[in-house]
Formats: sequence, C-alpha cells, structure tokens
Amino acid sequence: MADSVVITRPLGQADALAQKVAAIGRDAIIFPLLEIQPLADTAALQATLADLADCALVVFVSPNAIDAAFAQWPGRPPRWPEHIIFAVMGEGSRAALARHGVTPANAHIVSPHHPERTDSQTLLEALDLEALKGKQALIIRGETGRELLADELRAAGVIVRQVAAYRRVAPTLDKARRAQLLTLLASRNDWIVTSSEALRILLRMIEQIAGPDGVAKMQQQHIVVPHARIEETAKILGFQRITLTASGDDSLLAALQFRA
Repeated sequence: MADSVVITRPLGQADALAQKVAAIGRDAIIFPLLEIQPLADTAALQATLADLADCALVVFVSPNAIDAAFAQWPGRPPRWPEHIIFAVMGEGSRAALARHGVTPANAHIVSPHHPERTDSQTLLEALDLEALKGKQALIIRGETGRELLADELRAAGVIVRQVAAYRRVAPTLDKARRAQLLTLLASRNDWIVTSSEALRILLRMIEQIAGPDGVAKMQQQHIVVPHARIEETAKILGFQRITLTASGDDSLLAALQFRA
C-alpha cells in the first residue's frame, strides 16, 4: 500500500492539492504548518494599491500575497496601469494571478526562467534591471520575509516600496493536532512541504511532543519540496530523504506518482 501524502500548506491552499492527490490514487492528509491571517489594519495596503500610477513593477512574493492583495484592491475587478510589470516567483503564483483575472493575455507577467529554482535571485535574473533603473517597484509580501529582493533592486537603482498584505503564524498545537502528529510520525508518509518556515515549525512541534527521538523519526520521513532553498533548509535540519521538484502542483504530483 502506498504511503499517505501529508499536505502541509495553509488550509485555504491545501484542499485543491488534496483533491489532485486523491485523483492519482493516493491518500491525502491535510496537516497545515502555517496559518495565513489577515492584517489587523489594512489601511496602508489599500492606500498603496489605490495609487500604482508611478509603479513600473509590482512583485508578489507568493500566492498568499496575491490573494490578500486582490481581496483589498479598491474596486473589483481591479484596474491597473497598462505599463506595470507583474513579477512572481513560480507557477503557483501565476495560477493565483489567473484566478483573479491576470493572465499573459492582459498583463505583462515575469517569473524565473528556471522552474527548478524559483526565488528572489532567479527572479532578478529574469527582470530587465537596466530598464527599471530610476523607476518605482512595489513588493507585496507578508509582515516578515527575506530582504534580498528589495536590497538587490535598490542596488540596481530601483526605487523600492514594500507593503504587507498578510501575516503568517504557526498553528496552535492543541490536543487533536498533537494526536494527529504522533499518528503521522508513527507511519511512513510522503510530506509535501512548500515553505522553509513550515519545515522549522514542524520540527519544533515534534520536539515539543516527542523529544529528540521524535525528531530523529521525522528526519527519516520522505519530504517533497518545490524549491531548492527549502531543500537546502531540509538538509541543514537533518532530513535524509528529500525530493526536489519544479514549482507548481503538476510537478509535485509527478513526484508522487513516481513513488506510488
């Protein structure tokens, strides 16, 4: 019998992937390792989105940033100046834009050329930084995150603004989640982990409820990650069985079918 597939995405993003996993004949278990929460005060986000006339580039750091921003965009469907370049990291974000009506047919969308590594560095390589010099860029992100993209854009002479659209928090480890995690730890599973932060949260949870022996068991579980940076984090954290895929659900599913 094939191992179960544990999907660790936030709840709002896990169901669609779980249905796809079930469609290829695998048992899908949803165990979110991050919660995406709205901001307590969205005034700054709304004001920023209402005034994009001077922006040459709008970067969404994740599908969460896209969904949170479009939920607050003044007037829906949103309207944006035709000259704006939309930049995203991977296929998941392209799909999120499409859900909100932004496609290559009606917008200029830039993303990394290499699906195996979709991050700030490869996005920078895909952008025409010389053409953006002296122009304004807006980065839409969570309350916290890496500064590499903003720093590199500024170093290239781009005027950068950043605005938070959502916040990420670790889920509460209540009695039911403790029991579920211990059950998962006692069996063999394929874990889909789409965030380095989620991976660190997972090990902290296991350390809390099962101690070092539990962590050692988790490090032997098979994890599927869609990003080289997550793979690097997993190796640092001691995971032994790691499959790196390209970005997007189709690549994750292909890896799961190969192991089925």
